[in-house]
Amino acid sequence: MADLTQQEWQEQLANDDNAVIIDVRTQDEVDEGHIPNAKHIDIFLGQGFIDEVKKLDPAKNYYVYCRSGGRSAQACAVMNSVGFENTYNLMGGFMEWQGDKTS
Repeated sequence: MADLTQQEWQEQLANDDNAVIIDVRTQDEVDEGHIPNAKHIDIFLGQGFIDEVKKLDPAKNYYVYCRSGGRSAQACAVMNSVGFENTYNLMGGFMEWQGDKTS
């Protein structure tokens, strides 16, 4: 797992044709807005989160975010523990996101 600043995350994502964006916030948070093309998997699902993550392609690069960066760091650690090598945590999370968003 790598912690990336907002700028690093956006730049790396823009140049990564093997990228998948994961939003680990609650449904209520997602309903208030999200980064376009993000796949929603709520980390509070516990085992359900792990089950959903295991369905993903471990060869892809995963850009993970939450509201402020804490839950996404946990999500990256969980993903790493089940075999994902390339996970990137968005420091500051969606609260500090300056890129494109949908509402």
